[in-house]
Amino acid sequence: MNNPFQQTPRVVIHLLMLLMVALIASSFPVGALITTALPPEVMMFIRFLLAALMFAPYVFVKNGWHRPKGKQLLGNAVLSIPLVVFFWCMFEALRYTSALNTGAIYTTVPAMTAFYVFLINREKTSKRRAAGLLLGTLGALWIIVRGDISSLLQLQLNRGDLLFILGCLFMGAYNPLIRKFYAGEPMEVMTFWVISIGGFWLLLLSLPSLAAIEWRAVDMNVYLGILYLAIFTTLVSFFLLQLGTLILGATQVAAYSFLTPLFVVILNILMGSTSLQWPLIPGIVLVIIAMLLVQKEQRSPHTA
Repeated sequence: MNNPFQQTPRVVIHLLMLLMVALIASSFPVGALITTALPPEVMMFIRFLLAALMFAPYVFVKNGWHRPKGKQLLGNAVLSIPLVVFFWCMFEALRYTSALNTGAIYTTVPAMTAFYVFLINREKTSKRRAAGLLLGTLGALWIIVRGDISSLLQLQLNRGDLLFILGCLFMGAYNPLIRKFYAGEPMEVMTFWVISIGGFWLLLLSLPSLAAIEWRAVDMNVYLGILYLAIFTTLVSFFLLQLGTLILGATQVAAYSFLTPLFVVILNILMGSTSLQWPLIPGIVLVIIAMLLVQKEQRSPHTA
């Protein structure tokens, strides 16, 4: 693979992964404010469309107009599907379930990714990394339920939960598919076409709903929220996700998902909506230990 970022110091890549997690974490409060304003598929279509339009000038000025063909086009199309399914499932699921349930389910994505890495990339997960995945899942769940085990035991799967599990199954396959289909093109080109093709799928899903929407009646804050999601949690996050996957490996990048609930707590503390609660500390410690276990190993041809 001719990846110009391959020479970037790994510590820089890890810092960029922390930035990615922070951006993803910020999408939860923003998404919660606007999730009922528009149908999920319409909201996601606008989000992907804006991201593609804003990114296009940079991509084409730097690289020229090169439409992917053949295997490369197929790879970008396949990569766009897990993203579309995941985001649609997430916003649709929140109509039937709680943020607690979806947060708990989302912590299973790194383990799903490790499984897909074995199936798709034929790479094994070491015992150290498997232990890290287990500890990270437990730590993230602890943070989500704030140390209240009874809350976790009372979780009951409903229609929304099952829908979000489906979305997470697709999202777990995304990172391994990046490594499988990456053809050595500039990272920004790959990001642009994945987002653009994803927007096309979402347009097809949105067609039945578009005519019925009263666009002028939609609050301006909703459009601002979608714009934020388009720039930071779509365009920037996807670019960083693909970059990290190619350099660090799918499982290592997916393991950063364990930090998502921690970053959500940090954001809430910074916004003054909550304070640090001591019951969270064991979960935070478990997540940090898990990250050290997963990230410490150097990736080898036989390790995820």
